Amino acid sequence: MGFIILSTAMKKIKVAITGNIGSGKTSFCKLLEDMGLKVIYADDIAKDLMLNDMKIKSEIIKNFGNNAYDNQGLNKNYLANKVFSSSENTIKMNSIVHPAVIKKVQKLMEEYLKKTDIIFHEAALIYEAYMDKYFDFIVLISADVKIRMERKQVQSGFSEEMFMQRELNQIPEEEKKKHADFIFTNNGSLIQLKNKSELLMKILTGMLS
Repeated sequence: MGFIILSTAMKKIKVAITGNIGSGKTSFCKLLEDMGLKVIYADDIAKDLMLNDMKIKSEIIKNFGNNAYDNQGLNKNYLANKVFSSSENTIKMNSIVHPAVIKKVQKLMEEYLKKTDIIFHEAALIYEAYMDKYFDFIVLISADVKIRMERKQVQSGFSEEMFMQRELNQIPEEEKKKHADFIFTNNGSLIQLKNKSELLMKILTGMLS
């Protein structure tokens, strides 16, 4: 774990929680929510926009075909196979969705910070989407690749190929470590992760003092 300490108090703090696939960043955020803290989830915003923003929906159909949607809404398996089949497709999808997600996240952070002093945003692609500039601190949840793959196999039924397709479309974890303000390793239990979430909050609340 690495972190920095500021010598001057801050009035409001915006924190991004990130990590590569299977790192446990969402579990970390759920622990923050259990402490009564507010977390904005990028995936939830992206899914809402993909379903309800007609401009985005039109662009997705134009680039990935009518099968991108079905009677249930997003055809997730179809889109995943299309998007992660090549880096070009991943970049194209990100170019369609990310600008609107960033705009929505900024708006939500401004609204929530009127009522609270610390806001968290969970997203896998903080660095990939160049979102790090919008936050005071970046928290990286890290875990060994073997453990991350096993988690996705158990949680989501991922094959090794599915895992690696997504992993290879993210910036390597070791590169992200060079830029993160806080790094928490999550190779162990949920209790250990909970202790780390509590440590983070002690540090952040100390900065507000």
